[in-house]
Amino acid sequence: MFGAFYGDVIGSEYENACTKDYDFPLKRESHFTDDSVMTAAVCRAILNNGENIGRFGIRKRAFEYAAQYKQYYSRYPHAGYGSMFARWAKEKSLRRQFSYANGGAMRAVPIGYAYDDIEQVMLQAKASCYYTHAHREGIRGAQAVACAVFLARHGESKENIRKFISEKFRYYLDYTAEQIRPEYSFDSSCEYSVPPSIVCFLDSTDYESAVRNAVSLGGDADTMACIAGGIAEAYYKDIPEEIRRFCDSRIDISLKETAREFDLRYINT
Repeated sequence: MFGAFYGDVIGSEYENACTKDYDFPLKRESHFTDDSVMTAAVCRAILNNGENIGRFGIRKRAFEYAAQYKQYYSRYPHAGYGSMFARWAKEKSLRRQFSYANGGAMRAVPIGYAYDDIEQVMLQAKASCYYTHAHREGIRGAQAVACAVFLARHGESKENIRKFISEKFRYYLDYTAEQIRPEYSFDSSCEYSVPPSIVCFLDSTDYESAVRNAVSLGGDADTMACIAGGIAEAYYKDIPEEIRRFCDSRIDISLKETAREFDLRYINT
């Protein structure tokens, strides 16, 4: 889980001050954002109930995810949420939203770790979007990220991951970060930001290069680095110690405790 958290932290200061520099400096002001908070919320929902679901269990499971989103929002109300999600999180009801932004995708990394069947991964990702990102693009983005993590942690090659995501979700992934960097710009929609986030991992040589690829596109830096970093950790299974030290001090202890508990149960078993 820390791969996603660290990507969020590193990208946080470049979301509004975009950079195209691959060798950008790590900024002292870096901090965790809503990406880490909502990723922890998904971790907690799964820790509370990690049972498989069927197609008719999506709505019930969705309630459990949504309850954690609201609870974690109440704990960290100033973490930089989008206005649409913030309004939903403050409501007492569970009104459905049909967002096609990348908020569902940014928190989907834990789902790829927790389940041992890719169809279950897709069902859980869909349930995680039911109340907040029910647009087909919102669901597609979350499923693509969760499946990429699932395949990466099971040792699939990058070409197999590229092929599966391209065919299953109809995302075009046959390019490099360097090729799109000059013209890429900020857009938080799933269709625009999720495929490049996955490419940033596919085009990497290690965890750090995946995150640097994502941030240096000059787009939604924290979210894209969260996604690329989450997949990269699952694939490389290693994060440089200097990145750990830099980021750990910038993440709230409660979020770290949730991530550690998740890691112990689903990753470092």
